Amino acid sequence: MEHAEKITLFAEPLGHIGSFLITNSIIASTVSTLIILLLVLFLRKKALPGKLQSIFELLIEGALSLADQVTNNRKISQKVMPLGLAIFVFVLLNNWFGLLPLGGIFFGANPLFRGGTADVNTTIALALIAVIGANAFGIFSLGLWKTLNKYVNLKALHKGARHAKKEPTGLIVAPVMFFVGILELIGEFAKVASLSFRLFGNVFAGEVLLASMAAIVAYVLPLPFYFLEVMVGVIQALIFAMLATVYFTIAAQDHEEHEEHDAKHAH
Repeated sequence: MEHAEKITLFAEPLGHIGSFLITNSIIASTVSTLIILLLVLFLRKKALPGKLQSIFELLIEGALSLADQVTNNRKISQKVMPLGLAIFVFVLLNNWFGLLPLGGIFFGANPLFRGGTADVNTTIALALIAVIGANAFGIFSLGLWKTLNKYVNLKALHKGARHAKKEPTGLIVAPVMFFVGILELIGEFAKVASLSFRLFGNVFAGEVLLASMAAIVAYVLPLPFYFLEVMVGVIQALIFAMLATVYFTIAAQDHEEHEEHDAKHAH
């Protein structure tokens, strides 16, 4: 199968709209977004049949319960879960689009669909949404000053300098705390790289695996790997959504209040 050798690292171009390049991963991502929008509109208007509506309500309640296990706070879960669920469905659909008969596994050099998550541009965009969105959520939950102090801990420097006479150790602790904040800032960039390349690597590796198996034996051999990739698509979507939920939860937590509470408890 000649097309098995033509799987590229980048999405294949299909055409142009003016100067805007249309790729097969953009098509898949757009269709995924439209499916999510239609589901939201149908569920909001309760236009689905009764039993199907009940199934979706059970799924949403299950997603909320799963978010509770991460946040331990129903109020935070109600705010974070819709985004986490949307990310899960979007990533899942894109993971599966690469497995459809119109995808790059079965068709020629420029297939109509290629899962958006097999394009590193899409996974980086998703990671940026998760990380930047988490920090924005932290600002709305805690305020700009407390969120900023997680990364540039000016309060620790000020406190160390003010209480230097009473607590000389503060002169050592304060710069350490400031440096820890810088490491937290670097960690935010590491989150983007980790989220994006993990998802892209797993999905792209699955495409290469299926194409390789299809090149060896066209019909029988790829089937077990095909169903494996279906499950991998679910797992990767769940991991991405759960990590995004974790980031939002951490951003909404006030570490200073926890430290003060622990100090009072110790006394």
